[in-house]
Amino acid sequence: MADSGGVSSTVVRLRPRRARIVAWILAVAILVVFTLVATGLRGSTGDGYGTFQRGDQFAMVGLGVLFALGILLFTRLQVEADEKGIRVRNLVGGYDLPWDMVRSVRFNRGTPWATLELRDEDLLPMMALQAADKQHAVDGVRALRALLEAAQRDKAPQPDAVTD
Repeated sequence: MADSGGVSSTVVRLRPRRARIVAWILAVAILVVFTLVATGLRGSTGDGYGTFQRGDQFAMVGLGVLFALGILLFTRLQVEADEKGIRVRNLVGGYDLPWDMVRSVRFNRGTPWATLELRDEDLLPMMALQAADKQHAVDGVRALRALLEAAQRDKAPQPDAVTD
């Protein structure tokens, strides 16, 4: 909760926990394996037609770095929301939506991650809220629903005062 000029605003930042840990472990493991394979590339190719050179070793390490970076894309998943709207960053692309475009925050049983149901009937996946994170994901969905309800309540038309 942050306080700015007397106006209170809640900012919710959510990132997957388990996916980030697994991604870092896999990235390091892939880099180690490719480096070990690169050090083993020496001498003849076995059939006498070619030999492995220093460039082949560097290429293997380079491939390991590229694969590791590809896996680390899973660490960029994030959802950030405040009273104005929600920002979703998935593996490829991101979205910045005001709350009036969002109908509901859904996390159906058996789905791998939560989704935003938009007013135009589209579903937007939020890969940062994954079922594998269990209670962390449930708490995140509840926080997003609270922000959505507050935004809808603020936008709801107020009944006119009746005077006699």
